[in-house]
Amino acid sequence: MSSLNGEISNINYTNGELLRNRDRSGSVSSYVSKVQVVLGAQWGDEGKGKVVDMLSGNADIVCRCQGGNNAGHTVVVDGKEFDFHLLPSGIINEKSISIIGNGVVVHLPGLFEELAKNEAKGLSDWQNRLIVSDRAHLVFDFHQQVDGLQEAEKGGKSLGTTKKGIGPAYSSKATRNGIRVGDLLGDFNTFSDKFRSIVATHQRLFPGCAVDVDSELSRYAQYAEKLRPYVKDTIFYLHSALRNGKTVLVEGANAAMLDIDFGTYPYVTSSNCSIGGVLTGLGLPPKVIGEVIGVVKAYTTRVGDGPFPTELKDDIGDLLQTRGGEIGVTTKRKRRCGWLDLPVLRYTSLVNGYSAICLTKLDILDTLPSIKIGINYKLHNKTIYNFPGSISDLAHVEVEYVTLPGWLQSTANVRDFRDLPEAAQNYVRFIEKDLDVPIKWIGVGKGRESIIKVY
Repeated sequence: MSSLNGEISNINYTNGELLRNRDRSGSVSSYVSKVQVVLGAQWGDEGKGKVVDMLSGNADIVCRCQGGNNAGHTVVVDGKEFDFHLLPSGIINEKSISIIGNGVVVHLPGLFEELAKNEAKGLSDWQNRLIVSDRAHLVFDFHQQVDGLQEAEKGGKSLGTTKKGIGPAYSSKATRNGIRVGDLLGDFNTFSDKFRSIVATHQRLFPGCAVDVDSELSRYAQYAEKLRPYVKDTIFYLHSALRNGKTVLVEGANAAMLDIDFGTYPYVTSSNCSIGGVLTGLGLPPKVIGEVIGVVKAYTTRVGDGPFPTELKDDIGDLLQTRGGEIGVTTKRKRRCGWLDLPVLRYTSLVNGYSAICLTKLDILDTLPSIKIGINYKLHNKTIYNFPGSISDLAHVEVEYVTLPGWLQSTANVRDFRDLPEAAQNYVRFIEKDLDVPIKWIGVGKGRESIIKVY
């Protein structure tokens, strides 16, 4: 393992050393470090991977806390494009440890395939820098089958899931018959009994689910040994690291508007991908959370079905889709495109408490003579100030817009905020003033070098 991994591993937390240093209230004494969090502020695909890649240069540890390989994060380094689904984007940084936390659901075939693909592109030394939580739940191939069967049953009312088995795996977790990484690495006979039981349950509920149990058990016996070197109790690992002054960066998957509680339900993912999911997905207390960075695309996109108040079904929507390369990393489906929606951002800022924003893909707007921003919703001819909890209400809101002048010149090579066209600066400042959150970074291209630091 790397020097960092070895340094933290040398803390003998198993004998209670972590818990000895308590104050009189009985709580663990103050942490040296705070956790920095990166979250998607819209419906996903905001560019979180690039932001994490940028910030991970100063991070000792980068964590994934929720979701599975239904997420898709792209990082471009020296013109080479890396796609991550389960792995934290920070794994590109050879000086940091990458953690897949207990809140993540892990498809082992997908994980090792992803590692092999990115290794072929130049990812190195990951063997010494990857840790998987022993409490993370496993996604099996039959979960993916069930995902497809459930979508097929819905017919024209499908939710547009990625069919990666994420929902069924979280369902197994919630009904307490899921299987965790620690189960796989424990007594294999016990694992086999649990596996046979969960397969039988799914085949009873979904007769079309076909599983060669003996073949799968043979395959997972191999996966157990392949995975074993990377598995730890990540909860104690992270707390030990924070108390020893290590910097921890958390990479949110999906986005706030896809959160199972706060998103446009039922057109959401199956996990909590807002700030609360960071705590439960890594075993952290609220007091260790420091900066919460909301990643905001300069316009709005979403994949699949569900209400989208500012959607553009015209030439401008097509232009945004084409210029922005709006194709899902995981689904390969075209993303729906629309104007920036401030009611969405106010709502997710309320839930997540952003302390800073990174505004991405500003350059995609370079060719527009004028640009609209959705500033308010009206429902039944009345302005509403809360975000509708009902998708029926959201589908019927009217959007009030302001129109700002475009800048009609390329921003792709700009590296200083003061060098942006005045109209582009005004666009940024308008958003910042409305949300009352500082925009610290602006993305004007795909690569690491294309981020403008504002403050």
